[in-house]
Amino acid sequence: MSFRKLKHATNLFLMKTLAGLGPSPAYMAYTGSGSAAELCRHIARSGVRKLLVVTDRPLRELGVVDAATAGFADSAVELAFYDGVEPNPTYAQVAEGRAVMLDQGCEAVLAVGGGSSIDAAKIIAASASSTEDPTGWVGFGKVRHEVPRIYAIPTTSGTGSEATMGSVISDNVTHEKGIISGAGLLPSAVALDSDLLLGMPPAITAATGMDALTHAIEAYICVWDRGTRKEHAAMATRMIFRNLRDAVADGSNREARQSMALAAYYAGIAINQVNVGNVHAIAHQLGGKYGIPHGLANALVLPHVLEYCRDAARTALAELADLAGIGQPGESEDSLAGKFIEAVIRLRSDVGIPDKAESLRAEDYDYLTDLALKECEGYPVPKLLEREPTLAILRAITP
Repeated sequence: MSFRKLKHATNLFLMKTLAGLGPSPAYMAYTGSGSAAELCRHIARSGVRKLLVVTDRPLRELGVVDAATAGFADSAVELAFYDGVEPNPTYAQVAEGRAVMLDQGCEAVLAVGGGSSIDAAKIIAASASSTEDPTGWVGFGKVRHEVPRIYAIPTTSGTGSEATMGSVISDNVTHEKGIISGAGLLPSAVALDSDLLLGMPPAITAATGMDALTHAIEAYICVWDRGTRKEHAAMATRMIFRNLRDAVADGSNREARQSMALAAYYAGIAINQVNVGNVHAIAHQLGGKYGIPHGLANALVLPHVLEYCRDAARTALAELADLAGIGQPGESEDSLAGKFIEAVIRLRSDVGIPDKAESLRAEDYDYLTDLALKECEGYPVPKLLEREPTLAILRAITP
């Protein structure tokens, strides 16, 4: 066994051991039209009197945050706001949000927005209740103190951060992404409200939908069979193939919007149990280096990674083909696996996502590859990334 494979096996053993020591995650979701107001009433009933709303400025200016928090109108809950979150949030933004939370005396945090706002809200809450430097929390289980309650109202359907105990924060200077994961970062309750999703632009709908699909696939093909990861990943995959095209084509399609919100949540539950994989190991570097939105980065890389691990994950990929309604009875696993990868490429194209990253530069290949190879060693992947295949993937997505 090579050193990298031995290290990977050791990492998986430690992950499984630590997961077995912690409490089982508890999920609570209000769903459907008007569910944001239901969540607001739930928060008010819980006894919170001062709440920090973490979001981004465009959502606040568009009135989405007001709509999401309208359910507090007749309550005693007082709201404070931090709206400085940007795509790929940084530790500097976390520090700004922490300062607002402490200055305003907030007891809990509500994230309104996409994955960036939810990720930032988690670490803002954790840092507001600690004097530790959050950069030291990168990894699993290093947030050991009690964290104020975190709630979430996602306005995109993709990241699944509303269903996970993980958060991705970027270094202010290097822009490298660090993953912080701990049981205290799992939102106490969320709202999946189609009313807040109807205005999502087609491009964002497409990219976040492909993000959710990546989560579902990586959870399904991973080598760690834990909890309900397979069942939730299967439901998410089926729902995304049935609804993403409709959600992109007609943003007012409430049924498709709600189905995509549930699919993203189910995929989030799946990765919360077993983590992500090689696609993320590469995509995180593209986002950190070039600012490529995470869902787009995943969509660019996904088919290439699936082809790379096709032999190692053939049975799981064939099962995914069946879930997506692809193939004929009696077909070989290899044929079905290939058809599923083709279906992923076709779906990506149908929703208008390109197959190249205009910003990618050949002089960065080695840097990106080094980081991706290191990151994937902590994931339960069916086949570890190797240098030459990773370089080939980067070349394949470069114009």
